[in-house]
Amino acid sequence: MSSRGLRNNNPGNIRLSRTLWQGEVHPSQDRSFCQFKSMAYGYRALIKLLQNYRRLNGCRTVADFINRWAPPVENNTSGYISRVCREMHVPSSYVPDVNDRNTMCAFAAAISQVENGVPAVMADIQAGWDLL
Repeated sequence: MSSRGLRNNNPGNIRLSRTLWQGEVHPSQDRSFCQFKSMAYGYRALIKLLQNYRRLNGCRTVADFINRWAPPVENNTSGYISRVCREMHVPSSYVPDVNDRNTMCAFAAAISQVENGVPAVMADIQAGWDLL
């Protein structure tokens, strides 16, 4: 049985909100999380959200991003940060270039790995980047 994020084509487990994402299935069959037409659209939304965290919320380091992505009220945020940094081979103080394809695809892959417990399919992530 695949994880909820993979079943929803939502590898970042993005919660439903007023934002209607490109490629989002509306209405979602999931009461809490977005569903996307394809995995590429799910990764597009994940990457776009990270870019917005920099642009709109001032997130700089990997730790800043993950604190916002997976807040301590509902997650083991420090463990999440450690896992993402281990996957990306960077320290938590690393400042990702949100406009760099390779950096953001690696960041999205690391988040997906933590969220879904299985390695991400890089071709899906790159297809998501190409939809930006």
